[in-house]
Amino acid sequence: MTKNLFYYPIAILILLSGCKKEDNNDNKKGSCYYNPDPQLMVYDGENREYVSYIPDSFDGTSSVPLMLNFHGFGGSAHDYMIDADMRSLAETDTFILVYPQGSCLEGLSHWNPCMPGNDNKSDADDLGFVEAIISKISHEYNIDMQRIYAVGYSNGGMMAYGLANFKSELIAAIASVSGTMLDCIGPSDHPMPVIHLHGTSDSVIPYNGNNYYSSAQSVLDYWIDFNNTLTTPTVNSDSNGGMVIEHYLYKQGDSNITVEHYKYIGGDHIWFNPTYQDQTTAELIWNFVSKYDINGLR
Repeated sequence: MTKNLFYYPIAILILLSGCKKEDNNDNKKGSCYYNPDPQLMVYDGENREYVSYIPDSFDGTSSVPLMLNFHGFGGSAHDYMIDADMRSLAETDTFILVYPQGSCLEGLSHWNPCMPGNDNKSDADDLGFVEAIISKISHEYNIDMQRIYAVGYSNGGMMAYGLANFKSELIAAIASVSGTMLDCIGPSDHPMPVIHLHGTSDSVIPYNGNNYYSSAQSVLDYWIDFNNTLTTPTVNSDSNGGMVIEHYLYKQGDSNITVEHYKYIGGDHIWFNPTYQDQTTAELIWNFVSKYDINGLR
């Protein structure tokens, strides 16, 4: 795996992030992000934010899953909720959806998926922040603590992998879109279902890796080995709008879990719009993670 830090081609990511600065909001003047009417909490001495969506289908009589969805570097939770919209799925399948907000680092919002260390440029305790969000939400709503999932885009995908490594006692399954895993690897205490979506023309986090980031396949290989799945995948493909999407399924892991990969041929550094067999990116992710609870296949 790559170094325990995160490097970004800043000019590219500013363009991709959709980060907004809203000087007309007195509470957020000068901030690196803007969320209208966020949920607020104090963690580690700092004001932290998240945006939540509670579906109308939730009536509190039975416990429901919790989905955490993490924006990319430089992003805002509110804008990302629109870009990576899972609200209709939350209504249909009745789960609570939370988009946490990263804190500012050198003028841009970010996630720190690693434990403190000399080679980590961020000292934000985001692993603890996410645990605090889970605790707060679970006290406010009837959450199925066996079915908490994490998904993220880009740097948010790194955060999902960080939770798989360091907070696996809380997380049942994860997904990464155009992201990667850093070399801060922790003691996951149960088999971890993983779905990884990545474009072969990603210019920010290259599909084949570089001096800063691990390749998509090396990340998959880590979880294939960790979960004891078959090493030879079942492969299928689909074509949508001229883009070929290949699906790699690594089966028969411990606790009946799988590791899955969607490879977007020519795909860039985005939350993907093309569908695979009529499933959107959000549907692919939800249909994957929702099969599992913290003990494995439901």
